[in-house]
Amino acid sequence: MERVLSQLDEKVVLITGAGSGIGRESALRMAKEGAAVMCADRDGDSAETTAGLIHNNGGQAGVLELDVTHEADVKASLATTVSELGGLDVIFNNAGIGGAEYGWDQTIAVNLTGVYNGLFHGAPFLAARGGGVIINTASVAGLVGLTGVASSEELAPGAGAYVAAKHGVSGLTKQYAISFGARGVRVNAIAPGYIVTPMTEGVREIEGAAEYLESLHPMGRLGQPEEIASVAAFLASDDASFITGVVLPVDGGYTAR
Repeated sequence: MERVLSQLDEKVVLITGAGSGIGRESALRMAKEGAAVMCADRDGDSAETTAGLIHNNGGQAGVLELDVTHEADVKASLATTVSELGGLDVIFNNAGIGGAEYGWDQTIAVNLTGVYNGLFHGAPFLAARGGGVIINTASVAGLVGLTGVASSEELAPGAGAYVAAKHGVSGLTKQYAISFGARGVRVNAIAPGYIVTPMTEGVREIEGAAEYLESLHPMGRLGQPEEIASVAAFLASDDASFITGVVLPVDGGYTAR
């Protein structure tokens, strides 16, 4: 298997939302760097596909069908990962949804409560095992408000919930970093700009939308999921050993305005 680095040798990583987009690319990247990866996703078939890609390249991976809104299942996923892969060192709370088809309740349930479930059960679980790393997927929408989502009278459907959820993820990241720092658990979040993933496909297909979204990023383009995966791998590694409580923009300059 071609190796990028060896920073995650002998580490075990649990990634939610590993079936596509940022989650899949992060699973592949961390496996290349030596980690065994539990690929968790609400869509079990997509998680299986990600694990298959890892196996085909000589890596180690497990598969878990997981809905992060089910607290008991999230808690159980931790022990399952240890049982199947021999340990647990990194939890990447990445699963999320976005789009006009999702309302307040569902968006908050997945994007905020789902992350909270991973933190609430994951942080003490890692602390009891001697420490570890938690990474959350926030968003530029967890740092600033979004432009181009408002109609003349109200926010586009789902936009307010998405911003509220991602701001909540940013706050939870800081709080858990403070609460568990002395117990050996580092907690950080990544705040991507607009990334070329299945989640953004619908909006990117609207006439003129791709160009508009590109214009919001000073680098003049959208990000690629591999670019987020590389940051996730860094935060998971010991190279980031003195970094905790950070919500790191990986956004082509979006939040620099």
